[in-house]
Amino acid sequence: MTREIIVTSDGSHSIAIPDMGVTYHSVHGAIHESMHVFIESGLRYINHTFNPPGILSILEMGFGTGLNALLTLAEAEKSQQKIFYETIEPYPLEAKTIEALNYTEQLQRKDLIPLFNLLHNCEWHTVIEISPYFSFRKNKLPLADFTTDRHFNLIYFDAFAPEIQPDLWTAGIFKKIHDAMKPNAVLTTYCSKSIVRKAMSEAGLSVEKIPGPPHKREMVRALKKQLV
Repeated sequence: MTREIIVTSDGSHSIAIPDMGVTYHSVHGAIHESMHVFIESGLRYINHTFNPPGILSILEMGFGTGLNALLTLAEAEKSQQKIFYETIEPYPLEAKTIEALNYTEQLQRKDLIPLFNLLHNCEWHTVIEISPYFSFRKNKLPLADFTTDRHFNLIYFDAFAPEIQPDLWTAGIFKKIHDAMKPNAVLTTYCSKSIVRKAMSEAGLSVEKIPGPPHKREMVRALKKQLV
């Protein structure tokens, strides 16, 4: 599988897989998309709306380039909010590709370079303290094989689109995620297809369409409602 670095509209890199006709991030701006879908609509939203106590737990489906984790780490440092971040990636990038990514340059944050490298180079399946505000564990396995006794406040669902990975956008998968979510937990994803919203609803999530990132009209945010 050939993977190529491309430059998106905001100057930040993404990865393209020509044989599959997919990219890891929006060609209209990788950083812009991740900030809108996961930081603004996920992390900042749940903090503003529910103000969850204690350490915030995040589960990410699709570590990929590490951009979502890096932006979340930067947000944790800025707000001094303690975050536990768990991510799943069955097909990690090669070292030479990771080294070429320009996210710290685009963010004008040279101080994040060693932390970004640590995200990619740390041991798999082991909790690592990346900073005083950010603990991290990455799992090299498919989502279907992932098990945990932990419950999460926030889900970043960043798998490839349903036409590419249909097995990851099913009611069964979302039920598995639903069961790992705390009450009032939030799931965000760039995808707003009707089959995805239906699968989420069948899994017990309350689903809403909200404005999407640049050049994408809609995205989805879903909630696990607290029982009364």
